[in-house]
Amino acid sequence: MITAPPQIRKRAIRFGGALVGMALVLGGCQHNEAVTASIPDDYKQRHPIAIEEQNRSIVVFVGHARGGLTAAQRADVMGVASAWLHEGTGAIRIDVPSGAPNARPVADTMREIQAMLAGAGVPPRGVNVRPYQPEDRRFLPPIRLTYSKIAAIAGPCGLWPDDIGPSMKNKSWFENKDYYNYGCAYQRNMAAMIDNPSDLEQPRPETPSYTARRTTAFEKYRKGTTTATIYPEAEKAKLSDTGK
Repeated sequence: MITAPPQIRKRAIRFGGALVGMALVLGGCQHNEAVTASIPDDYKQRHPIAIEEQNRSIVVFVGHARGGLTAAQRADVMGVASAWLHEGTGAIRIDVPSGAPNARPVADTMREIQAMLAGAGVPPRGVNVRPYQPEDRRFLPPIRLTYSKIAAIAGPCGLWPDDIGPSMKNKSWFENKDYYNYGCAYQRNMAAMIDNPSDLEQPRPETPSYTARRTTAFEKYRKGTTTATIYPEAEKAKLSDTGK
């Protein structure tokens, strides 16, 4: 049997040791990369903003001796009519108490509500009136106006399925992840501030420009004059000339 010289055997051992060292280093890099990638925990996936249909409603209390709406109640009804024209996805449902002691004032108030809705542009098919029986006659039953709309929601918040710190139950704490409730309040507030939930899915199209104003500004720019809007009554609105 032929044996390799001592120098060749030593060189082979050193080369093999170098390969093992490189493998350990590369394995450590891959392990650190995997651990680093597992640290982020996206709160947007844990508390997503969902789009769903929700109800918006107001109540109108009617006394026993007075029919019709107060000034504040008229504003509430007009607010419902304006909002329904802008965001309503179904008919306005009006629940009217039946057999209550204030039945006659309620009937007078209902006629005024229907007249206000019609005057605001709500078509007859957009109003659905139905009676309901009050559960407890000791309390004054109101008229309820309800309509559905598309809304963005998130949550619920305040859920703590695990401890924040290390414990025998919560072994995932050592993975350095965010606590479960992290980001929920932000997502819920963001959903509440969104005017149009469709903006979460797609951008709005551009609206036509105000041609008359744009033409006036371009004409002033062509002549070399200022394009700022000058209001003749601006000086009269000042309280004093202090600071000039």
